[in-house]
Amino acid sequence: MEARTRAPGRAPAAVVWERYAEPARWPGWAPQITGVEASARRIAPGVTGRVRGPLGVRVAFTVTEVDPTARTWAWDARLGPVRLRLRHGVEPDGATWLVVRGPAPVVVAYLPIARLALRSLTRR
Repeated sequence: MEARTRAPGRAPAAVVWERYAEPARWPGWAPQITGVEASARRIAPGVTGRVRGPLGVRVAFTVTEVDPTARTWAWDARLGPVRLRLRHGVEPDGATWLVVRGPAPVVVAYLPIARLALRSLTRR
């Protein structure tokens, strides 16, 4: 299943992009993330790591694409046999969007959390 969501921009696009570009900053705007271990300070193709979530859950990830000029990036996240492909972008007005692809029950459960995170990501 593939689903999309979007949050309006309140912060400048450059600020929103920097919040994406540094994995260490993800817990500051994504309530489902309590910590990040990453192989690099900034996202780039091939960067790998683990996102820590509630109850000690650790989700492995690999960044697959990054275009800083277009302010888009993609990554694959995996927890056991469950895999999600997530593609993100920041629009010139600071709005941000997400396209997530994976098993329908997981995508449906993840979307409300993702919407909350995107709204926090674009805050001033």
